[in-house]
Amino acid sequence: MATRDEQDLGRFGYAQELFRSMGGFSNFAISFSIISILTGAVTLYGYGLEMGGPLEMTLGWPIATVFTLTIAASMAELCSAYPTSGAMYHWAAALGGPGSAWFVAWISIAGTIATQAGINYSCAQFILPLLGWPATPLNTFGVFAFTLLVHALLNQYGVRLVAILNDLSVTVHILGVAAIVIAVFWFAPHQPVSFLTHAANSNGRSPYAWAFLLGLLQAQWTYTGFDASAHMTEETADPRRVAPWGIVLSVAVSGIAGYALLLALTLAIRDIPQVLAARDAQGNAVPAAIAILQTSLGAKFGNAMAALASMAMWFCGLASLTNVSRGIYSLARDNGMPFAGLFRRVSRKHGTPGPAIWSGAAATLVAMVWSGAIPIVTSLGTVAIYLGYLIPVLLGLRAGHPAGPWTLGRWSRPIAFIAIIYASFMCVVLVMPPNELAGKTLAAVVAALALLYWFEVRHKFQGPEWARNQRTVSKEV
Repeated sequence: MATRDEQDLGRFGYAQELFRSMGGFSNFAISFSIISILTGAVTLYGYGLEMGGPLEMTLGWPIATVFTLTIAASMAELCSAYPTSGAMYHWAAALGGPGSAWFVAWISIAGTIATQAGINYSCAQFILPLLGWPATPLNTFGVFAFTLLVHALLNQYGVRLVAILNDLSVTVHILGVAAIVIAVFWFAPHQPVSFLTHAANSNGRSPYAWAFLLGLLQAQWTYTGFDASAHMTEETADPRRVAPWGIVLSVAVSGIAGYALLLALTLAIRDIPQVLAARDAQGNAVPAAIAILQTSLGAKFGNAMAALASMAMWFCGLASLTNVSRGIYSLARDNGMPFAGLFRRVSRKHGTPGPAIWSGAAATLVAMVWSGAIPIVTSLGTVAIYLGYLIPVLLGLRAGHPAGPWTLGRWSRPIAFIAIIYASFMCVVLVMPPNELAGKTLAAVVAALALLYWFEVRHKFQGPEWARNQRTVSKEV
């Protein structure tokens, strides 16, 4: 006999193919793991410090947190109204039609793949010192590729294990942050509190306000992936109520824990130029966060703290591949991509979309080879993902922002309006130099998608059948 959640999914025209085994904590955990404050905030710490100095950490993080919460809250309403693994793709289909849906699906997939490349490459950078290997490009790429392979195998053959690991990831992140913060404040010499207001730009960009805005990439890249709770709705019990809270709480909890981490690292800085120019014995660049931990706590203690960060990054990459595979699976299920019959296949034994998982892993490898640098691939991923967030929220505002049991009530429209303005502004800022390759690449992707849609897709792709039926009923009414 079908459960209530299966019957609810059936109203959208889909059978229950994926295992519905996630509870509320697991749904929150996957978004929290992909946000991964020990990945984004730590990996791009040097970038943020170079752009805006200590003030970037003190002021930039809370600014990004508050405005990102407006985006998350608007998305949570749409998730409650449309609890399917298509997430933004299905929201756009219901509110804007097949063209909007197809574009949102592909831009979101591209953004998640680029972001995942940055996550796994960062993980490799942190793992190498722990192994005692020189941080050469070849070694880094080798560890990156191996990590990606392990993540793909786990996602295909261990869906229940992945859920357990995502739950464990929350513990690792919280304990990891707590350990680093306590160790730095207890054992390391630190700067006076006034150091946190120091506005320093180390690369000559002016005016300072512009450099500060560019430095927000550190926070905004961290705040990507909270849509994973929406992508996992078909695997979550009571998704109309549970998944929206997963979206919002993952951002809120990350904001609080991440701020404590950034303040601790910043107060432990002895010399900003020294941190930014740190090199290992072989002359390879050392991430700024590792340099701070090593100089403030000693090499062994610093490496132990870096090990916690690398573990969190590993969990983040695992959850991110789950997220991108569900996006590919959802679009293929509606015949929205070439070889759709292959990519929508789900293993009867394991309940996982294997072809979607492996294609996501392969595309991640290509994205890292193309970009060649973490700030570029993270900028590309961040802007693409936020475009995928922005379009459904904009369509929802136009349509009166439909919601399910989870709703913002009378605050729905003003919060959505703020979210749209902020997301639009950041999408422009984050493709400016020095990240212009990200802007050019994104422009090329958008142009290619537009041409493909105009000459080919629009004649064949109709979007999800349930969305077509809903639009027909709306027109008749």
